[in-house]
Amino acid sequence: MNVKIAPSILAGDLSNLRAEMERAEKGGADIIHLDVMDGNFAPNITFGPGTVKALRKHSNLLFDAHLMISKPLQYLDSFVDAGCDIISVHAEVCDAKTFREVAERLRSSDRKVGVALNPNTDMPDWLVQNLGSLYLLNVMSVFPGFSGQKFMPEVLPKMSRIYQVIQQRGLDVEIEADGGVGEANAYDLVRAGASILVAGNSVYGSSDVGGAIATLRQKALLATKEA
Repeated sequence: MNVKIAPSILAGDLSNLRAEMERAEKGGADIIHLDVMDGNFAPNITFGPGTVKALRKHSNLLFDAHLMISKPLQYLDSFVDAGCDIISVHAEVCDAKTFREVAERLRSSDRKVGVALNPNTDMPDWLVQNLGSLYLLNVMSVFPGFSGQKFMPEVLPKMSRIYQVIQQRGLDVEIEADGGVGEANAYDLVRAGASILVAGNSVYGSSDVGGAIATLRQKALLATKEA
């Protein structure tokens, strides 16, 4: 398993997102994670496609947009046009029909499809049936809204069950761990099946962004060697 580190720039200095993105890239990040909130599905408002488009000019890393919004179809094309490579929508605002349209639009635009689950959300039947359509499944370990929340370890068994389903079906789907991810839990998350670690405060709360990313990678590597 090749574990990727995806710093969430929402945890950085919001007055200079470009610099925060570039700090992560120079520090060895694999992916830039973009937390998009609409003030409706999530009790916070962050940034939109215009900000993403402006940032896109300054990085060649994969852009991973996590749409914590109530009406993903309404804004999907805008985030595609802004240059996002991976776009995840929340299972809580989808049904089978909505997901099919999301997946079709993203695939037709050569974008990767993601779905996110809140900590108290199990995989709905339509998602189980369409797992093979995904690039990633974001198993959240905090509720959407704010950076810096405490990791919820009770999510680990759910992540392990999802990983087992993916393995049993022989699917190539990344599990993304998102929420309170840091040095203390990176090992356990990778052992539970996570292959993308979204890290906010654990990266940007450090004076040494590159060192924080390297520490997460070391923990992940240890977990993969012992698997």
